[in-house]
Amino acid sequence: MTEQSSPAPSKAHAPSPLDIPAKTAAPRPAQPRPAATAQPGGTAPPLGTAPPLGTGQPLSPGQPAGAQPAAAPRPHQAIPAPVRVTGAQALVLALERIGVDTVFGIPGGAVLPAYDPLLDSTQIRHILVRHEQGAGHAATGYAQATGRTGVCMATSGPGATNLVTPLADAYMDSVPVVAITGQVATSLIGTDGFQEADISGITYPVTKHNFLVTKPEDIARTVGEAFHLASTGRPGPVLVDIAKDALQATTVFTWPVPFDLPGYHPVTRPHSRQVREAARMISDAKRPVLYVGGGVIKADASAELKVLAELTGAPVVTTLMARGAFPDSHPLHLGMPGMHGTVAAVGALQRADLIVALGARFDDRVTGRLDSFAPGARIVHADIDPAEISKNRRADVPIVGDCKEVIAELITAVTSDREHGVEGDYADWWAQLSQWRSKYPLGYDEPADGSLAPQYVIERIGRLAGPEAVYLAGVGQHQMWAAQFIGYENPRTWINSGGAGTMGFAVPAAMGAKVGLPDATVWAIDGDGCFQMTNQELATCAIESIPVKIAIINNGSLGMVRQWQTLFYNERYSNTNLGDKKAEVQGTRIPDFVKLAEAYGCIGLRCERKEDVDSVIEQAMAINDQPVVIDFIVHKDAMVWPMVAAGTSNDDIKHARGLAPEWEATE
Repeated sequence: MTEQSSPAPSKAHAPSPLDIPAKTAAPRPAQPRPAATAQPGGTAPPLGTAPPLGTGQPLSPGQPAGAQPAAAPRPHQAIPAPVRVTGAQALVLALERIGVDTVFGIPGGAVLPAYDPLLDSTQIRHILVRHEQGAGHAATGYAQATGRTGVCMATSGPGATNLVTPLADAYMDSVPVVAITGQVATSLIGTDGFQEADISGITYPVTKHNFLVTKPEDIARTVGEAFHLASTGRPGPVLVDIAKDALQATTVFTWPVPFDLPGYHPVTRPHSRQVREAARMISDAKRPVLYVGGGVIKADASAELKVLAELTGAPVVTTLMARGAFPDSHPLHLGMPGMHGTVAAVGALQRADLIVALGARFDDRVTGRLDSFAPGARIVHADIDPAEISKNRRADVPIVGDCKEVIAELITAVTSDREHGVEGDYADWWAQLSQWRSKYPLGYDEPADGSLAPQYVIERIGRLAGPEAVYLAGVGQHQMWAAQFIGYENPRTWINSGGAGTMGFAVPAAMGAKVGLPDATVWAIDGDGCFQMTNQELATCAIESIPVKIAIINNGSLGMVRQWQTLFYNERYSNTNLGDKKAEVQGTRIPDFVKLAEAYGCIGLRCERKEDVDSVIEQAMAINDQPVVIDFIVHKDAMVWPMVAAGTSNDDIKHARGLAPEWEATE
């Protein structure tokens, strides 16, 4: 095996899922240790006989399907005898032993050897997608919904390169995904052989790590390392590229497999002195804000966050990736900050004297023009990735650690301060925040021509489906409206393409989320532009019995681009109209989304009137054995407000077109 990149030393990581049951044990602080070992499997046949597939190590009681197996055996425990297998069998067996239950993919020449033993596995469900991009986004949706590592598979060349976009998307949003690709035979690597592509080199910038495996004996160990890297510390995608001849050759398989990643030592426990200093700053502050990012959800720290917020009484803002980390209905919640955030959330950050950033990265969509962001605030920045701390905004108190542990220790430190009479007084701060919140709530205008308001459609979906449903979106206006007008009360109920902003994300990601959470109601809220990029996965959903519900917010255009053309390009609508220019009807009608849904084996519905919205949603909610697509024809000129124009200060936020908050009048 030759590695194409090294694990980035700047990324800190939690213990491996091969060390502890996934989501069933609190992470332990990393300590120097000998080479780690992967998990035990079932009883193996004698050397020379291929082991039966689907007989991997059973999960611990109470673990969800697809969770990682229990801890490695103690030295006195029996370890299954080695067996002779092909490299392809070793790959499938390793996936089984790790606990994989679902793989999304498409076979092809270079990866075909792996697909043959996969047919014999009774543990792993392979879902045949219609495009490799769908496989990658489905793996991401599965991972985001369940907290487990998503898995996708593709062949060499164009099959592998079609995974680049979903890998980049998962990398930006810190999603644990393992992508397995076939590669041409070792003798052909570097010769421009048929369907050869240097996928390791291509994905180097958009994966947490990647491997090129050329020897069959390295396959099982590499798979174990890939899952360890993907799911520990700051999660991310890992690519394993395996040469075809390595899959075809024979090797000795045993499990557990020892592995070692030099320099890769997760740091999860924060420095206690830094935590105590952060607690003191919270008590001393007059205008604190808890700025919560997606890292809180990744760390399963929502319960701890709620305790900390209620203990301190500090206001909470949740980023686009953190929606649901803190209940929208909670009185301490100010909403989402950033470009399309609430006026109260944006104003709170701008006028704070202390920002406690938890699992957030101060990205440009939150900060606006960076040099004008929160000018009077001191910064406590807690993140498991030390590379993020002070990257964009210098931290006065940097804390490296897992958010769950950081928040737990902050609770202890703040409680200790309170017991000694040290407590913050935020009464004046809350008086101001309450003014902003009541004066500038989220809202929208009904279209004057009587057409359907997209915000109303999304709001009604959220009300009728409820906070237990899982909602997904791609990128654009529909994404922002879904973030604004659905109430999120629980973590992992809002999944979207945040960092990359990938059109086409919603449908395949919803498919993956539904596979991971088969008992949940899953809604993909998509735009007519986004939907047309990956709607072929409706066929996958229909054939594989994955009953997702898809709401197309059909305004007949690339909505967010059109909004920018309206505001900044003098209403010159260059190439944003998706509808039939000759027709008088509103919305995209080529293709006809209802007929398209029916052609793919789904239920197709259309709604154009406000009075029909609830009944159509309820009709979709009553169908649980087929995918449902609803074509909502909405007003083409609806806009997303509030808005901070790109490159401007958050102080310049507009709560409607041409209307700015009166900051001074309320101070």
